[in-house]
Amino acid sequence: MLRLIVLLLLLANGGYYAWSQGYLLAWGAGPVQQSEPQRLSQQIKPEAIRVLKADDLKRAETAAAQAPRPPECLASTALDDATVTALRQVLDSWPAGSWNFEPLVEPARWIVYMGKYAGVEQVARKRAELRQLGVSFEAPANPELEPGLSLGGFTSEAAANQGLAALGDRGVHTARVVQERPEQRGQRLVLSAVDDSLRPRLDELKAPLNSRALRACR
Repeated sequence: MLRLIVLLLLLANGGYYAWSQGYLLAWGAGPVQQSEPQRLSQQIKPEAIRVLKADDLKRAETAAAQAPRPPECLASTALDDATVTALRQVLDSWPAGSWNFEPLVEPARWIVYMGKYAGVEQVARKRAELRQLGVSFEAPANPELEPGLSLGGFTSEAAANQGLAALGDRGVHTARVVQERPEQRGQRLVLSAVDDSLRPRLDELKAPLNSRALRACR
């Protein structure tokens, strides 16, 4: 009986080996073929692929870092007349056509606000509480509201009040709606094509801009 069991196991192992190696495909038995020869025809210039040595890789990375960056368009927020005048004095030495000013109206902004707080420790406690509630927050853009937290910005007081109500349903009960800034009218600086020749000169604008950031054009 034991010999019969051993013989059956040997036959089963042999049959599985023949099946797994595809020896029985002629009789319609065998594993699903995993090879996909059609992928070979889809390769794009496989002969161009090569393994780089460490030195070659460093040289390629250096060359990529030194490659010219594409020009980008940068713009400021609304600027008052005094700031525009100061900027013009600096920009007069820039290439013609590389800059211009255009009228801009920024709508009033309302926020759901928490604060002002007595100090950074109280702000840290409130931040921890908001994280537990899953409520996002950020520092207010108006320095007069610091130290405090903004739980969302809105273009109207009514929309801000709706946001406040929604946050109340999530467990936020000490926030209120405040106007972060009134409507602002002025001009914005537009640098339409800042390339590698102009990027080093952006530092010239920091003083007249009073550290206001330039952002990608919208």
